[in-house]
Amino acid sequence: MRRTLVHVAVERYAMRLAEVTRGFLAQPEWHGVSAIVLGGGFVESRFGGLAIRRTACLLAQDGAGVTLRILQHDADEAGLLGWVHLLPQGLHDAHEAFLAVDVGGTNLRCGIIEHGLRDAPDGSAARVLEHMQWRHVEDEPRRDEAVLRLAGMLNGLAAQARTLGIGLAPFIGIACPGMMQPDGRIAHGAQNLPGDWESPFSLPEALDARLDAIGGERASVVMHNDAVVQGLSERARMQGARRWAVLTIGTGLGNASYTTG
Repeated sequence: MRRTLVHVAVERYAMRLAEVTRGFLAQPEWHGVSAIVLGGGFVESRFGGLAIRRTACLLAQDGAGVTLRILQHDADEAGLLGWVHLLPQGLHDAHEAFLAVDVGGTNLRCGIIEHGLRDAPDGSAARVLEHMQWRHVEDEPRRDEAVLRLAGMLNGLAAQARTLGIGLAPFIGIACPGMMQPDGRIAHGAQNLPGDWESPFSLPEALDARLDAIGGERASVVMHNDAVVQGLSERARMQGARRWAVLTIGTGLGNASYTTG
């Protein structure tokens, strides 16, 4: 009976995921997408793996012409490593590493990222040197408490980098759920974060006064959607696809599409 229930649940979830995927593929922004990377906490579970394999079968039966791939990195690490492709060139030429943050509905993770772009311009040599993680969902902090905790984690990692002799760029990339505005504010979609993070609140501004200088300079704090950043961590593996996309399935559902240049 239990096995039958699992199969029924997998089938229902796969049918829904296939329907959602078809909906994305019908959008102009997804026209020509031939590969979709799936990431997020759900994908890493046993149930998720079964559902995704069944979804791939359903899409193949429909002749959707798209392949599904699992994110090669841990979802939290992918949200850090993807920033390698958003690091300004002048900074990666002059520095070996930088700080990055991945904010989710359950965890907040910070890391020191060695970009490795001098050896591998496609980003395949990037790695997380050190990291800290806070499971904020268990503490239910207010927004100001979360900002203070995040600033403390970043300052701690910057101090650790100085101790280890790691040359950090004065740059911090933050991957976060929601629709980002050009100034780094969140227009909507931040309902799973601790407190009200939507505009007019600006996390970069809130952090600015609480961050230590990096290499004697004030760090630039840049925000982007977490699905976009996670997907960029797969850029090296997607060189053979002209158009590809990412779906992140966790506390929410994130998506992005890309054109290989």
